[in-house]
Amino acid sequence: MARRSNRGVALITAVLITALVSLTAVNMAARQTLDLRRTANVIDGGRAYAFALGVESWVRQVLLRDKKSSTTDHLGEDWAVQLPPLEVEGATVGGRLEDMQGRFNINNLLGEDGGPSALDVQRFRRLLDHFNAPKELSDAVVDWLDGDSDTHFPGGAEDGDYLHRQPPYRAANQTMVSPSELLLIKGFDREIYRQLAPFICALPTRTAINVNTAPAEVLMALADNVSREDAEMLIAEREESGFSSVEAFVQHDALAGRGVNEDGLSVSSDYFLMDARTTFGRARAHLYSLLRRTEEGTDVLWRARGAY
Repeated sequence: MARRSNRGVALITAVLITALVSLTAVNMAARQTLDLRRTANVIDGGRAYAFALGVESWVRQVLLRDKKSSTTDHLGEDWAVQLPPLEVEGATVGGRLEDMQGRFNINNLLGEDGGPSALDVQRFRRLLDHFNAPKELSDAVVDWLDGDSDTHFPGGAEDGDYLHRQPPYRAANQTMVSPSELLLIKGFDREIYRQLAPFICALPTRTAINVNTAPAEVLMALADNVSREDAEMLIAEREESGFSSVEAFVQHDALAGRGVNEDGLSVSSDYFLMDARTTFGRARAHLYSLLRRTEEGTDVLWRARGAY
């Protein structure tokens, strides 16, 4: 009887060992499969990003050719045509370029002397007013940018306003790297920023607004009493070849009597934002690149993955 019992225990033990070995083997196989998939995803991700860099290299050449062949930049040129998704060596690539000088450069609020630029402050205030945001927010932005600790009234803010926040921080007292810094500034909330974001930028130098690429909201901010209808007339006029000069722009009938100041306006651009989207296998890459075009070539100032 004891011998039969021992045999039964041995049989059960053998079955359990076999089950454990089988389970371990299944787990190892599943883990190996998962590791292989992860490795494949990493490789595909690297390739997708490499194709995005390829799009960047291509658009840099497009911009350089345009620089050599034209003295103006407008939305009828090759660089402004969106690249539809194309199959290239097993990948899908697409992208577009945006002229960042069609936007209002927040860093223009400081003049060459480091103080507020009255003309640009007025333009920014009109842009704020268009979205029913308080015009005094411009004072807080100037204080964020300038190098002193003097508060501009009535809406300014310096360290004293920010050190009481949780967590506390100080005013940057330097030019912005990203327009999203507005969310740190007194008076700005996500809704105001959401409305402004498509029409503003933060470029490393003072830049002129390209009237050939600026949207209606930016054109309306150039002077008092420029209506949306006026702006749409200007956009329709420039559609095919753009304005040949700033003088031709300000003399347009839509701006008659508006007193548009030619300072800070242009019909050409140096800064562009590339938005490239690529797919390889299961992986996707989304690359933003800020490009600066010069007579010698096109430089990459920064890259960002997934969000601008």
